[in-house]
Amino acid sequence: MQKGEIWFSRGSPAADLAQPLRRRYALHPVDPPGHATGRERNGAAEPAGPAVWLVDPASKSAAALRRLARARPNLRLIAVADRPSPRSMSRGAWFGCLARNSPLVAVEHTVAAAFANIALAESERAARVDLRRAEREREGLNRIGMALSSTHDVGELLEMILAKTREITRSDAGSLYVVETVRGENGNPGKTERLLRFKLTQNDSREFPFAEYALPLDNDSLAGYAALHGKVVVLDDSYAVPRGRPYRFNLHYDQAANYRTRSSLTVPMKNARGEVIGVVQLLNRKRNRAAQLLTPEDFNREVQPFPTHAVRLVESLASQAAVAYENSRLYEDIELLFEGFVRAAVTAIEQRDPSTSGHSMRVSRMTVGLAEIVDRCATGTYRSTRFTADQMKEIRYAGLLHDFGKVGVREEVLIKAKKLYPAQFDVVQDRFDYARKELEATCERTKCQILLERPREQALRAIAAIDEEYRRRSKEFDEAFAAIAHANEPTVLPSGTFERLFEISRWTYRDPRGAQRPLLTPAEVSFLSIPRGSLDPGEREQIESHVIHSFNFLMQIPWTREIRNIPDIARSHHEKINGTGYPNRLKGEQIPLQARMMTICDIFDALSASDRPYKKAVQPERALAILEDSVTNHELDAELFNLFLQGRIYEIPFTRG
Repeated sequence: MQKGEIWFSRGSPAADLAQPLRRRYALHPVDPPGHATGRERNGAAEPAGPAVWLVDPASKSAAALRRLARARPNLRLIAVADRPSPRSMSRGAWFGCLARNSPLVAVEHTVAAAFANIALAESERAARVDLRRAEREREGLNRIGMALSSTHDVGELLEMILAKTREITRSDAGSLYVVETVRGENGNPGKTERLLRFKLTQNDSREFPFAEYALPLDNDSLAGYAALHGKVVVLDDSYAVPRGRPYRFNLHYDQAANYRTRSSLTVPMKNARGEVIGVVQLLNRKRNRAAQLLTPEDFNREVQPFPTHAVRLVESLASQAAVAYENSRLYEDIELLFEGFVRAAVTAIEQRDPSTSGHSMRVSRMTVGLAEIVDRCATGTYRSTRFTADQMKEIRYAGLLHDFGKVGVREEVLIKAKKLYPAQFDVVQDRFDYARKELEATCERTKCQILLERPREQALRAIAAIDEEYRRRSKEFDEAFAAIAHANEPTVLPSGTFERLFEISRWTYRDPRGAQRPLLTPAEVSFLSIPRGSLDPGEREQIESHVIHSFNFLMQIPWTREIRNIPDIARSHHEKINGTGYPNRLKGEQIPLQARMMTICDIFDALSASDRPYKKAVQPERALAILEDSVTNHELDAELFNLFLQGRIYEIPFTRG
């Protein structure tokens, strides 16, 4: 065990007090300020471990040591003075004080108390670290629980369960099994049998030849044993199963993929009734979550056993996962057909336009939230408005499907991030690069000709002038291209002056065939001069057509009477109160109330979401200010916007799972 360190200045009264303590502590005398060299100069020596410094509070180094003590939690200062004043010493970084002639027992007690205080502080810090870890784990479990409860797609849920359990345990690989009950065969259909279905596998380091299959629910396999008995199985080395255990580790996948499973954790997923409905199996806990296990050395260095707290975490998460899994299956049984259709439709939208992933869900949530506020209104225009449960469902589905018509818009227009398409911008850049090379080549040819035709001194002067002209022209090219790149960035609101673009459009270069060409074409100038966003009028018309596509698609669905207004609500979410919206230029009460609510939510999310390719997200406060301007211009329903603000509907996407 390492001795505690006592530090003091040589020749000081503290040295006399410290000497009798040498058997119990490691003494570290240092030169006083002005005499020390190296790391001890000006009292700047720093103890490596727990230490007590005996200090003359009147010395030159006292102030520096007080600062050091405040920064080092394992250092304590004890003042040594002719007449120590506990009251004055209580201020600052002093732990205690001693008289120069203090008896040995007082010195020993004070120093021991200082080291005990350090040990106690370290213990408290360790406890706080453990507490913070436990809180992080709890918060992590809460986040995972919320994530698990946010989806009703069974396949997605199973992927998430396995991914999250691997994430919180730093597992390189894992598998997931579900318990199935199947009917018997061979003329005995009334008999049922319970099996384990191997549903899913994930691995950071290998690609396994995976295919679903069923295995018996018995003691032979780790997963079968865990499911049959509802017990956790922890192995530090899966190839060395302790004697007497009924199960064995299946080497097939390791051999097929040249893998080596060492540590493993197999946990049953139990529902609220204590029934095992599945099994999560985690393999090879890693020191570094991002590490890949590619060589035997990687396995030796990275793989470690699953600790007790990791087992507890996975058990807790497995229980959450079991509940989420059962809920998802129940939900699927109740509304499988329709919900499946909605998910497929939203997935189609997001695959068509990945940049707006999550937009439909957020708009749906906010619109439902605003409808709930309107439904509770006791004053104003909407005090008598009430929505039934079916109308709330209608609003939710309209919000989810309002942008489905984007599947009918050209993809390059749909995901256009800047004013010029990437290929167009590359062409402009190539022209500038070519023009710069042409300028360079012309300058070099001219310099060669001058060297051949003129005396040396005269030629050098002319060449210097040519070089200066090249630098000037090259700088002009840089500035011009920078202006083009700046103009290529879209803006949320109309902005920018484009005279510089028209000036650049008059610049020409000579192509490889010798023809004079503009550095910037009229079409490119037209795109770069778009005052807002990234779309020209033709492209914007294509984007606006998505509401018609949505309406035409939704009209093909035989909606029930309770939710038959979904097509009209979705079609009208871009209409404006003053008639300037699209597609039908509806005004005021002509626009369905549900659509007027959705318009506010849709615009807010489009402004504040960080997932749009053509703009950076604005802060919520700025988005609300833009909405308020739209209210002033009679584009949005003023009373609905006030309810949107009062109900803080814009916060719903961040507060609901």
